Amino acid sequence: MTTVIEHCAIATVDAADTEYTDGHLVITGDRIAAVGPGPAPRDLPDDGAPPRRIDASGALATPGLINTHHHFYQWLTRGLAQNAHLFDWLVALYPTWSRIDERMVHAAARASLAMMARGGVTSAADHHYIFPRGTGDLLGAEIEAAREIGLRFTAARGSMDLGTSDGGLPPDFAVESIDDALAATEAAIDTHHDPGFSSMLRIAVAPCSPFSVTTDLMRRSAELARAKGVRLHTHGSETVEEEKFCHERFGMGPTDYFAETGWLGEDVWMAHCVHMSDNDVAAFARTGTGVAHCPSSNARLAAGIARVPDLLAAGVPVGLGVDGTASNESGELHTELRNSLLIARLGPHREAALTARQALRLGTHGGARVLGRGAETGSLEPGKLADVVLWQLDGLGHSTIADPVAALVLGPPAPVTLSLVGGRPVVERGRLLTADEHDIARTARAEARRLAESS
Repeated sequence: MTTVIEHCAIATVDAADTEYTDGHLVITGDRIAAVGPGPAPRDLPDDGAPPRRIDASGALATPGLINTHHHFYQWLTRGLAQNAHLFDWLVALYPTWSRIDERMVHAAARASLAMMARGGVTSAADHHYIFPRGTGDLLGAEIEAAREIGLRFTAARGSMDLGTSDGGLPPDFAVESIDDALAATEAAIDTHHDPGFSSMLRIAVAPCSPFSVTTDLMRRSAELARAKGVRLHTHGSETVEEEKFCHERFGMGPTDYFAETGWLGEDVWMAHCVHMSDNDVAAFARTGTGVAHCPSSNARLAAGIARVPDLLAAGVPVGLGVDGTASNESGELHTELRNSLLIARLGPHREAALTARQALRLGTHGGARVLGRGAETGSLEPGKLADVVLWQLDGLGHSTIADPVAALVLGPPAPVTLSLVGGRPVVERGRLLTADEHDIARTARAEARRLAESS
């Protein structure tokens, strides 16, 4: 089916940052067929059905937002450990998280995905790293939830093997053996990974962090990912406590440790990257290592201000991440557009740190690059996947901001008039089309209570 969207402002986020104050999009099947100024041609090819024409007056069309880092399961533990930094927060919550099961993870993933979809996300990555024994297929529960909601999904199969008795942070009963973690990760790749252009599901190899994973698991995970041709993901340089841990345990900082273990490269992206030296930034730029920037979570856990302007100036691929909703209770990515700009301006670059258009690029094309999908999505260009969002900007919250990109980034959360994933409507007029939001909320609340009662 052909869909025609016209009479809207368009921010393509292509290499030239092309914008139209009044333009059109033509979508055929799951691809963008045309984008340009003015109304769409009237004599479009007829494939047997008249095209659906959408008058998008008062709206801004952008690429769908891309979330590069999340922990869906944390939807069930929002609002806890409110005044803790990362290590204390983890110690407080690990005992609860280690009791999650397949039903809980499915409910949390549906809620996380639904919240993001309603806020303009069309593609999401999730880093799931806790696999208590005998609790079912937790990764499969996330994959099924993504299929139900209809978002493009990168499932990062995480792992932890460094428990407290060996000097790590997670409790011993929350970790796996190296062999079990690697076998399960390989099975996930073989069962689920789709490398195709239009893929709705990809798998990444994702040991959790330097303070919850042994060096052996880090090295062998990198070897597995490269043997299978998939991407690698982990947490890195998030806090001063992590920096201290790495120096005490490995005799070097996080970036040097990642270099030693084979964890720098164009197929790698790291979450956070807050505490980085000039040499660290240069190493990421030299190797093409990507960054998932999570400004709200960094602020919530008092981690610090990431050097995003410096990373971008050096050419490092940077996208945005929600992070887990136990450290970002809003659970949607529009907040990160705004906060990436505002928090960066608290740093040394001040008002020159980021622009509204740079923030939008972080949330779209930057995220696509980080996830290895820059050729397929992240900008509105002919031939790319039709992951498109229409934001309504003529209402009370935005009508007096003449610049539509500034209205989207700096204004309140804009209503989503339409969200397409591969040309398929997922949200329309602010309503999720693929699932019942009230049922999702009720089920998630029941599972959150069940988890709390089991702890």
